[in-house]
Amino acid sequence: MFRFSNEGHLQSNLFSDVKDLPKKHRKRLDKSWVGVFYTEIFCRFDEDPFAVLYADIPSRPNIPVNVLIELETIKVGFGWSDDELYDYFIYNMQVRYALGYHQLGEGEIELRTLYNFRERASCYMQESGINLIEQDFEQVTDQQICAYYLKTGRQSMDSTMIASNIREMSRLQLLVEVLQRIHRMLSTEDQERYARVFAPFIQGHAGNSSIPQRVGYE
Repeated sequence: MFRFSNEGHLQSNLFSDVKDLPKKHRKRLDKSWVGVFYTEIFCRFDEDPFAVLYADIPSRPNIPVNVLIELETIKVGFGWSDDELYDYFIYNMQVRYALGYHQLGEGEIELRTLYNFRERASCYMQESGINLIEQDFEQVTDQQICAYYLKTGRQSMDSTMIASNIREMSRLQLLVEVLQRIHRMLSTEDQERYARVFAPFIQGHAGNSSIPQRVGYE
């Protein structure tokens, strides 16, 4: 069952492992990557769209979605395995601080919870064509653009990644998504010029089973 958005981290505890740190160490923690990650990514993440992944019946509340997603983000950023990620989450104060936890032992998570969430997100994307994770990160980016008055006229190539690797796709689906993105990047004139070439790939979404396995051209 999906519970309300995780906002408990916004109210700090009177006593915590973080508050027990010397003042200079706490200041260093805030100025490290985890302080920026917590403020600019974790706190901006909207969990509500992920309610569709959970049964709408009385059951055990879900682990906060922002924690699960940002664990995956940190894992990819550092290139950790699942076991390494789990150890860092349990024992590393920086990782916990980035996720809004100020106390060791707070917010217990099992690895199977991550596995189940990945499966739910992947199945939903394949069935609906909606990538919830990608959409939410776009919303986070939009907030950052507005907050810092950023100009978006230019875009670096490394920011045009296909999608988060939290989901699983076949080689054909990856190819189709790349082609769909290329088509969206073309000007209207070029889209019309290459309409016949792109036609088999821009109907529906990359997870659509109706996409032909082989396409021939005259």
